[in-house]
Amino acid sequence: MAVAGIILKKIFYFYYDGFRSMTLGRKLWVIILIKLVVIFIVFRIFFFQDFLDSRFGTQQEKSDYVIEELTKNRN
Repeated sequence: MAVAGIILKKIFYFYYDGFRSMTLGRKLWVIILIKLVVIFIVFRIFFFQDFLDSRFGTQQEKSDYVIEELTKNRN
């Protein structure tokens, strides 16, 4: 177990030192992170809308619909 901890510590410091000494790379990582946030926000708004809340009022209706969809015979 101690050997695994030492290896993980070496890996952590390898990446830590690499990111700390970056100059252009930091700007690129910021751009990448901003793009990911924007993409996930767009996905959430347009593709993952709250379908069940907009169609059903109670928890029982929601659960009945989900069970019905999961157990449908789709041959």
